[in-house]
Amino acid sequence: MFSTIIVSLALVASALANVFLTSPVTGTTFAAGQNSTVSWQDSGSSPSLAQFGLANFFIAVGNSKQQTPLQMIATYINVSSIHSFSFIPDKTIGPNSNEYFIRVVSLSTNDTTGYPAEAFSAMFSLSGMSGTFNSSVQAEINGQSTAPIGGTPMTGSASGASPTGMSMSGMTGSMTMTMSAPSSTATSKSNGAAKPVLATGLVALIATVVGASLL
Repeated sequence: MFSTIIVSLALVASALANVFLTSPVTGTTFAAGQNSTVSWQDSGSSPSLAQFGLANFFIAVGNSKQQTPLQMIATYINVSSIHSFSFIPDKTIGPNSNEYFIRVVSLSTNDTTGYPAEAFSAMFSLSGMSGTFNSSVQAEINGQSTAPIGGTPMTGSASGASPTGMSMSGMTGSMTMTMSAPSSTATSKSNGAAKPVLATGLVALIATVVGASLL
């Protein structure tokens, strides 16, 4: 049994996203209709920022297995040459809530599973909002109890969704994409932003799991 666990953890370690979001972080509040800033730096893990290359940025909600991008806030951003941009949150995409996060999807490179590389910010708040979450989106948010975004290591985010498994529907000011599939992005928000889990931590966790299994 523990051999399966080790394999799963190894996959997590091999596909850490390299875009480390420095804004927003936990505690950040963006106001609808006002300029807000997203910024990032190189996390030091593979792929490099140059390899991550062009990327799209979304405001999203959900959990690590199912996510709904609510607003596309930037497209074709070269993350290796640009390290921040400003955008205006659309007040109609949801209510006042602290359940939002930024999802970054590479258009240039794939992760070890063959799907687009991606990264996530920590959860942040939006104020001055006038929208609502429909029942499907709320169900995804409720799923965080077992699969949080920007919390414990994730082994099942939407990055694993194939193009044929993607559904799109029209939406005010943007587009909605609901994706469901396994992913290999591993993040932790120990410092307030979604941050790659260090390989040493994974080694320690593997040792703990193996030791417990042998007892």
